[in-house]
Amino acid sequence: MSLALVAPPPLSSHQLLLFLVQLALLLVLALTLGRLALRCGLPAVVGELLTGVLLGPTVLGALAPSVAGALLPVDAEQMHLLDAVGQLGVLLLVAVAGAHLDTGLLRRRRARVASIGLTGLLVPLGLGVAAGFLMPEELLVDRVDRTTFALFLGVALSVSAIPVIAKTLSDMKLLHRDVGQLTLASAALDDCAAWFMLSVVSAMSVGGLRAGSVALALVSLVGFTLVVLILGRPVISALLRRTARSPEAMPTTAVVVALVLVCAAASQALELEPLLGAFLVGVLIGRPGVVDPARLAPLRTVVLGVLAPLFLALAGLRIDLTALVDRQVLLFGGATLLVAVVGKFAGAYLGARLSRMSHWEGLAIGAGMNSRGVVEVVLATAGVRLGILSTAMYTVIVLIAVCTSVMAPPLLRWSMRRVEHGAEERLREERLTTWSLGAAPAEETPAANGGPGRERRAGTAQK
Repeated sequence: MSLALVAPPPLSSHQLLLFLVQLALLLVLALTLGRLALRCGLPAVVGELLTGVLLGPTVLGALAPSVAGALLPVDAEQMHLLDAVGQLGVLLLVAVAGAHLDTGLLRRRRARVASIGLTGLLVPLGLGVAAGFLMPEELLVDRVDRTTFALFLGVALSVSAIPVIAKTLSDMKLLHRDVGQLTLASAALDDCAAWFMLSVVSAMSVGGLRAGSVALALVSLVGFTLVVLILGRPVISALLRRTARSPEAMPTTAVVVALVLVCAAASQALELEPLLGAFLVGVLIGRPGVVDPARLAPLRTVVLGVLAPLFLALAGLRIDLTALVDRQVLLFGGATLLVAVVGKFAGAYLGARLSRMSHWEGLAIGAGMNSRGVVEVVLATAGVRLGILSTAMYTVIVLIAVCTSVMAPPLLRWSMRRVEHGAEERLREERLTTWSLGAAPAEETPAANGGPGRERRAGTAQK
């Protein structure tokens, strides 16, 4: 007897209508607030993050709950539709950010990346663990082990948000700068370590610390990274060479998106963070000679102009800052925020200075890596799911995510004004321009050969 496949029921007309209205509302408001943020001297990412805060329980949900319930109902199926769009956006955003990494620069300065990444991880981790042991009992979940909570808080305070950092650097036209490249690479190193440590804390919360589970997580992380970087390199190069035969850019764009999704799915299947797979694919695609950046200009436009604002707006919908009316939560939330900011700044600055970078470069890297964004929110959600965080501590960690993301852009602008624009950075800027405009590669233009065009564009960028 054959079993016929039963197709799931399609979306109802109301669900489809609501989904389309939600996407339109989030995108329009995100773009509007993003433009407003730019007029105020802030990158668009600030306004896009505030979109979800305004439409979520913090503002609209508190002032007009009936309107909020009609526009953004707390319905699992409806929210899953939005979450799917947000996940696609964040994966492609991280891949685009990885493609902008100058792997040659990172190879030449791997000691500097390691120095910044390690100190930027260990200093806030140590301060976070200490803060966890000093946290009042009232803010802890009943029966939670104090050591487990302290380690979780240390992990939460040591992360950086690659998606938000990438969007901030892009908005501020800093992706081509050495500071931007080092910040992104160091943040990637920190987050890889943080996801591994989260798996350790997760194992402790459900059954104690077992050497087998920790070793398995480490083997999966290292093995997956090596497989993608070593075995995936010729496969990706061969596929993109075939798509380059087409006179149109569409096959290249489609293959790149498929590669990002496949690698993200593989890392998720190994119980690693899917952002890791997307980032590694982006790094391989961005290597010189793999693909003409002009062919990926349409993808970059859609990702940064549509999917990234939607992702940031959706992330803000889960933030509820009304819990901060509690005086004790606000007091210890402020203290934890101070520990998080000081720890990340001090760690990144120390690593930069130990690797012989200037004072202002160290401050700029600290400002960039201090942004926690939605990675912090994801960690906070995991803490609640594992029974480690109370509602109050969840709110505190989300507060850190919002505040550090908002304070990063002005601090970056302030410090980068005092960092000189080097010749290598100008060449990298030419290559980035081909992503934005779909122009000929930089090495084929007179400006790339030292002509006056390059100097004019570089001067304009500095202004």
